[in-house]
This record gives sequence, C-alpha cells and structure tokens, in this order.
Amino acid sequence: MPGLKYMSGFGNEHVSEDPRCPGALPEGQNNPQVCPYGLYAEQLSGSAFTCPRPTNKRSWLYRILPSVCHKPFQPLEEGHLTHNWDDIEPDPNQLRWKPFEIPKVSQNKLDFVSGLHTLCGAGEPRGRNGIAIHIFVCNTSMLDRCFYNSDGDFLIVPQQGKLLITTEFGKLLVEPNEICVIQQGMRFSVEVFGETRGYILEVYGAHFELPDLGPIGANGLANPRDFLVPVAWYEDRQVPGGYTVISKYQGKLFAAQQDPSIFTVLTAKSARPGVALADFVIFPPRWGVANNTFRPPYYHRNCMSEFMGLIRGHYEAKEEGFQPGGASLHSMMTPHGPDADCFEKASKAKLEPERVAEGTMAFMFESSFSLAVTKWGLKTSNRLDKNYYKCWEPLKSHFNPNCK
Repeated sequence: MPGLKYMSGFGNEHVSEDPRCPGALPEGQNNPQVCPYGLYAEQLSGSAFTCPRPTNKRSWLYRILPSVCHKPFQPLEEGHLTHNWDDIEPDPNQLRWKPFEIPKVSQNKLDFVSGLHTLCGAGEPRGRNGIAIHIFVCNTSMLDRCFYNSDGDFLIVPQQGKLLITTEFGKLLVEPNEICVIQQGMRFSVEVFGETRGYILEVYGAHFELPDLGPIGANGLANPRDFLVPVAWYEDRQVPGGYTVISKYQGKLFAAQQDPSIFTVLTAKSARPGVALADFVIFPPRWGVANNTFRPPYYHRNCMSEFMGLIRGHYEAKEEGFQPGGASLHSMMTPHGPDADCFEKASKAKLEPERVAEGTMAFMFESSFSLAVTKWGLKTSNRLDKNYYKCWEPLKSHFNPNCK
C-alpha cells in the first residue's frame, strides 16, 4: 500500500519516529523528565526485567496519552474464544475441515475480534504454558476500537483478503502468503477490504524466534532480513462515541473506553532442548530432485500434533478435498499421509527434476502438546469433513512375496 514504510530484521533493536514530529525520540535516555512534544514515555515489557540480555525484550513508546487512561474493563460477550479443552470428549480420528464460511456483510457484520473462533489447543494462559489455534472470519473493519492479547503472542496467517493492521508501532499491510506476529500486550486494529479469512497460532508463555541453524549451515531457513517492522505513525483524534479497547485476558474478552493512539520459519521453544512448544512450517514451491525416493510426504505417526492450513493451490499429498481456507488436524500418533491417488501417481512417476507445489502455499502449526478440539470446531461450525477418512480407503496391498 502506498506510503507504508518498514524496517528490516527479526529481533533487531529498531528506532523510528513519525516524520511529522522530528526529534520526538529523546536523546541519550529513555524516560526524560519532560518528553519532546509533551509526550508520555511508556515501556512495554516483553520479558521479566531481570532476564539475561539475549532474552530481555522491551519497547519504549512515546504517546499522546498513556495507555493507563481508560475506564474500567467490563466483560465482553463477543467472538467464540475458549481454552476449555474439556468441553467435549477427545477424538483420536483424522480430522479435516472444509473452508470456514465467511458470512455476508448483509447477514452478519463481523470484524476481526467478533469473527474469532477457537478451533483447538492445549494448556492454559494462567499457567503461561500452552497454545491455541483460532480461525478468523470477518467482513468489516474494526471501527473505533482496538484489541490486545494479555495471554500470549498471535501469529496471524491470512488466507483470503488482506489485512491493514494499525499497531502502536505503526501500520502493516499483511496479505495471503505473508504472516504477521503481534506480541503479547501490543494493541492493534484490523482493517479489511471484503470477505476475509485466516488462521492464528497463539502461544502462551514464550515468544516466537528464528530456529537454530545447526548442521544445515548459515544460509538455511528463514533469514532475519525477511521480517519487516513498521515505522512509527500516530493519530490524534477524538471519538465522540468513545474508543473501545478490547483485552483478551485469561481466555476471556473485556472492553474499556479510551482515547486512541495507536520450512520452519518461526519456533517457540519449550523447556526441553530441541522440542518446540510450537513450530510454524511452510511448504512453498520448490524443486524435487531426490532420486529413487517417494517424493511426497510419507505416511506418518507423529509424537507431535500437526495442524495444517492451505493458503492457495493444491497440497501435493492430497490434491482433492484439502481446500484453501480449510484445515486438517492429525493428533499425536494418529496415522496420516498421502491419499490413494497421490500414492499411486508418485509410486509410478518418472523421477526427473520437477517443480513441486507450484502456485501452492501450505503451512503447518506443529506442537508438542496434545491438542483439544473445541465444540465449535467439531460441531457448531458445521465445516468438519466427516468423509475425510475415505481418502485412504482405496489404498490397496501391493505386497507380493515372490517379487522383490
């Protein structure tokens, strides 16, 4: 979008100021007695004060009014968020959802917050340990209100429609095939441009970070320069009807009135080395060159939970049934893999260098937690594909003890 500017680098120490107020940043100190332009200095902490330097995260903001200026928070009955994983009995079967429906604006106006639905998760926010996977469907922009998550970080993956996200740090335009991380406590508002849908991975108690490189070498996986941070931007306006700040706190929504001012790509580590609380994995277009190899993803029983979504195109292991805007969940030790058609084609294909997944972008949220699926995911959404298991039924035995 014209006019948007960014700074580059994941985890960098960035500094910016709105060019309309040159010199707004104090020099040589964070919290001067009097800030330039009569602004308020406010620190947003992303870690304990006493954390070692490599993990100590904080941001200094210079605001027209401090965020403490608000009326009391009141419970807000909106959206379909939950962390009650015992609301419905566990289901060990393979699960797949058809594309989640986006209501027409004439039927039901939904913005980013009111269109949030929890699909599955594990753990709970009070203990600062766990994850949740949400679906968002919306058809209208957030008007005179913003949202922040007290429980954890949001990794937002738009699938249909672009998001113009206004944060306390500036503006971001996020389109399908891109991701956005909004960390704990950061306030933001989402503008949409039509029917919009996507996925959210929420982590409690850890921040996303770039995965270690290890034996793959210095130039593998995601690079810090691939991630962009907005430059400072401000607005100064009065809202006659009041500006609403929405907080997600201990899994519940609350609202208060205030003036506005506002391949493995990422991993959230657990306490066990090498075991992730959650990984964000992509399956982009690439070259397939392995010789004498079954190239599609193999059949698998995993000690991790695998939640997959499709942004566009056709996933190579299941070209039919798994649709953009839908999702699948293969729980711990639930077997999964290519459907019968994929297996037959890949088993007989002439192995030459070929482009794989051209025009396709699939992704995975993989977690060491055993995820519970919500009542909305299994029943209320009415999008669960009850025939998913049938994609494996045509698989037949090729075993012949007389033919090596």
